[in-house]
Amino acid sequence: MEKKVLRQVGSCLLGRGSWDPCSFLWTGRSHMSTAPLVQEATSDVTSSSSVLPFHSIPSTGRNAWFNLFQFWRKNSLQRMHHVMEENFHQLGPIYRENLGTHSSVNIILPQDVARLFQSEGVFPRRMTIDAWATHREMRNHKYGVFLLNGESWRSDRIILNKEVLSMAGVKKFMPFLDEVSADFMSMIKQRLNKNTRGALTVDLYADLFRFTLEASSYVLYGQRLGLLEEHPNAESLRFISAVETMIKTTLPLLYYPHQLMRLLDSSVWNEHMKSWDIIFEQADRCIQNIYQEFCLGQERGYSGIMAELLLQGELPLDSIKANITELMAGGVDTTAMPLLFTLFELARNQSVQRELRDEICKAEAQNPKDLNQLLNLMPLLKGAIKETLRVSVQEQSACRNSQRAGTVSEVNLLSQTLVQVGLYPMGRSSHIFQDPLRYNPNRWMRRDDTNFKALAFGFGSRQCIGRRIAEAEMMLFLMHVSPEVQCGGGVWSQRAPGGRAHTEGSSLFLRLVSPGFRLFSFQLQTMVLG
Repeated sequence: MEKKVLRQVGSCLLGRGSWDPCSFLWTGRSHMSTAPLVQEATSDVTSSSSVLPFHSIPSTGRNAWFNLFQFWRKNSLQRMHHVMEENFHQLGPIYRENLGTHSSVNIILPQDVARLFQSEGVFPRRMTIDAWATHREMRNHKYGVFLLNGESWRSDRIILNKEVLSMAGVKKFMPFLDEVSADFMSMIKQRLNKNTRGALTVDLYADLFRFTLEASSYVLYGQRLGLLEEHPNAESLRFISAVETMIKTTLPLLYYPHQLMRLLDSSVWNEHMKSWDIIFEQADRCIQNIYQEFCLGQERGYSGIMAELLLQGELPLDSIKANITELMAGGVDTTAMPLLFTLFELARNQSVQRELRDEICKAEAQNPKDLNQLLNLMPLLKGAIKETLRVSVQEQSACRNSQRAGTVSEVNLLSQTLVQVGLYPMGRSSHIFQDPLRYNPNRWMRRDDTNFKALAFGFGSRQCIGRRIAEAEMMLFLMHVSPEVQCGGGVWSQRAPGGRAHTEGSSLFLRLVSPGFRLFSFQLQTMVLG
């Protein structure tokens, strides 16, 4: 049975299957109204007699540690999105999950997300990553907005919003992202020119990871790391390695008790702590450089978000360092993986690729006054990014702690319950999206009801604070790459050793449109999604 499910999931990933994990939902019910979901959520249409108690919510199992053991035995931590998809299939649109130190209620329906949004109050709370919080306490660092709650969170968030989320702030840092995007294409061309065969095979994800780290560093710190150069310096390589290690070690520490990991002197815990130390050291160096520039008294222009916050003086230095560091650490993988999968989907959907290239060329021909106006002329490009975030695995869930008791899926939800929205199963449900396995950016350009369906960056006042940076970074990258690179692909399979089940995947080929038609390629296995 397990092998059959894996084959079905694999065929869906390759776009050849029609299996809908949520086909069991909404039988005999009609919730998918085009009326605004927030209005639906605020209307009291469910009588108290029909509301079920909290304990009636289906569960994956009461013994949290046995469940965690099963996860470890099946290596399920690396395929959490598939596990969540299977649980919705078996248990329905709402279920409880107990996993080690983690306990949550998982939901999938957009109207349930709307009800959750209405109940979050003035000070919404999200799941705390205890390993991050423990590092801050042990090293005497302040919390950033990712870890803060209550009035402290709100006061920091209001100040940061002006520089990070407001349109005025976005217009200031957008040229920095544009510069790094142009440099990425220059780097690729330089590599090709040095290759006598006129062809180049690259680890595209590694290059995209470097691109996003370079772009984020420039916007936040106002300094280039030099990661797109032929020979990056040792300090920059140490920093990128630390960010990679921090991301890799965070996942297991979400579910295992970090106190036990510390007592056992676990290598995962030690690597996690060391990586955060290196990331904070980078912030310290950048602050020192900014202060040195201030002391020189030279005329200055915009030099990044950190410099602006230091000049304004509205936040203490320790708070600025904590917030910028969290933004830096959280924003790298957020954009690298979606960019990779956007290129992959464009390779599989040649008509979309042509439409996107035409849109970019027409927008640039209008010669708008600034980059913001230019990007506003590219609705298909915005839709392509939204569509990638829908079909690929970036964040497995969006989380909130319910601030008060309420009704979700006709079940009484207790106050202070951690609620997770299953983003991957939602994006692949035919009851929420028409033809969900088809990559169709145009679905976001129609007047269809899309409320609470595009949740990759969260929702409400506690949505991802780096959202505008990530969106602008991805759009500008694709704006530079799409006119000059033609994406193509093909399906391949490989027999595993010992006669076991074969590995399926696809190859992504990128060819320069400019004279010479030189080629570089990257192989993408379905295991990347898992």
